[in-house]
Amino acid sequence: MKLLTVVGARPQFIKAAVISRTIPLFNSRRAGHRLVQEVLVHTGQHYDDEMSEIFFRELGIPAPAHHLGVGSGPHGQQTGRMLEGLERAMEKEAPDIVLVYGDTNSTLAGGLAAVKLHIPVAHVEAGLRSYNRAMAEEINRVAVDHLSTWLFCPTTQAVKNLGCEGLVTGVHHVGDVMYDSLRYNLARSGAGAHLLSELGLRPNDYALATIHRAETTDRPEILRELVHAFGQLGLPVLLPLHPRTRSAMRQAGIALPPSGLRLIPPVSYHDMLSLERQAKLILTDSGGVQKEAFWLGRPCVTLRGETEWVETVDAGWNRIAGTDAEEVVAAARAALGEQPSAPGQPYGDGHAAERILEVLAVHGGPRG
Repeated sequence: MKLLTVVGARPQFIKAAVISRTIPLFNSRRAGHRLVQEVLVHTGQHYDDEMSEIFFRELGIPAPAHHLGVGSGPHGQQTGRMLEGLERAMEKEAPDIVLVYGDTNSTLAGGLAAVKLHIPVAHVEAGLRSYNRAMAEEINRVAVDHLSTWLFCPTTQAVKNLGCEGLVTGVHHVGDVMYDSLRYNLARSGAGAHLLSELGLRPNDYALATIHRAETTDRPEILRELVHAFGQLGLPVLLPLHPRTRSAMRQAGIALPPSGLRLIPPVSYHDMLSLERQAKLILTDSGGVQKEAFWLGRPCVTLRGETEWVETVDAGWNRIAGTDAEEVVAAARAALGEQPSAPGQPYGDGHAAERILEVLAVHGGPRG
């Protein structure tokens, strides 16, 4: 069985690494049975070393067989260029299944290109809903779910969400591959002491922030509001700066951040885990970082009006603050003042990748 895996952005590299790493072990257990072969296609949605190549090196992801080099651009232009390149790659490789992850433009383009060529699609991280159609990610994930033959859900809530949309066939609750990844990589992430030492920070004495979503970075007034909030927390705030955010801050005229805000370049996945593990508080608009905070037992403030990862909120480890500075500061202080109970296990047991491969190996044989 031949899988063609489409990736293009940092979160997808992390998720795809889990499946890629599991395939050889899975095949070794199935000697004489239908084996899995993977071909990787990188759209180039994230294309610089700090957001792409470092993750391939660090996570041991196989070199892509096809690198489309699409780069950034408006949604329509970027997705259209991806479609063009992915169609050529799929026609050349003739895969049995196209595997896509998450909710980016690479996800959407991979799903669309595949179904147009009558290749079944498997969607990892299916069923998530923010119910905010102003988010490009929400449109992407809903569209791809309705294109897919196999829908691999990380949570029981995701399964319920699909059922509400009439999607019940091919739905599998497998757990979250991001949890697989964290369990595997946490021991390999090191202490991150060099970063803290260089910045004059101490463990459990700083907040870690990430902001990258377009609805945040493309609106100068929101970006200014968040930077102002970071300066009011009474803690040093460490902000690894996504290229999108760096450019937006420059355009918004935010040249000198408030005292206490430390701007650093993007960090590797392992360094990010280390920084998260040692932070006193995490503030983010990233879904993946919300979950990592939850798994690591770090209080989190989400800089959006909603989240797909409702389990983190229900457990008391995540607070939805939006982007108003006063609300963010209030949520941060409340989070620091409370200690929720130990996180449960709503995201599986760390074996999601094995379950995904088992389903595909059994049901996704070679096309006729």
